[in-house]
Parts: sequence; structure tokens; C-alpha cells
Amino acid sequence: MISYQIPAYRLPGGVVVYFAGWKQHYSLYPATDHVVGTLKAELAAYKISRGTIRFPLSEPVPAKLIDRIARLRLQEIARPPERKVTKTR
Repeated sequence: MISYQIPAYRLPGGVVVYFAGWKQHYSLYPATDHVVGTLKAELAAYKISRGTIRFPLSEPVPAKLIDRIARLRLQEIARPPERKVTKTR
């Protein structure tokens, strides 16, 4: 699908990943806290900011890492949303 004017892969539970190409890099979104925390060591070589992982065009595509990111996102969208607990008086 196209969302926010960039391509994305979407499944019934939500968007798995968005991706876009730029002059010096290509980006993968969303870089959730779960994804970044789980893959902290593998992502250390890449710039991450505001939910974006930037991969430089000058390096080979880290296909295995992108696969792991997509699989973590699949797990995230497969989980039911947490319900807010409200106090009753």
C-alpha cells in the first residue's frame, strides 16, 4: 500500500513496515522501542531517530537485519492492544 506518500507492507493487524529512498540513504519505519531495544547491537551502526532507521546507500543492504525487523514488527501487530485500566470508585 501507499501511506504517507511512501510504500508500506500492511497486514490485517496493521502496517508492518514503511520504507523510502533518499539521496544518501534509505529508511525503514517504524523503529519502535521494541524493535530498537531487541536489535540494539545490530542497529548500532545505523542512524536511528524519531522512529526511523537510516541505512546508507554506500553499504550493502542488510537483508537479514531487515528481515528480523519485519518479523519483530509482525509480532508487534499480532499482539492485541493493551487495555487501559480505569479505577472505579
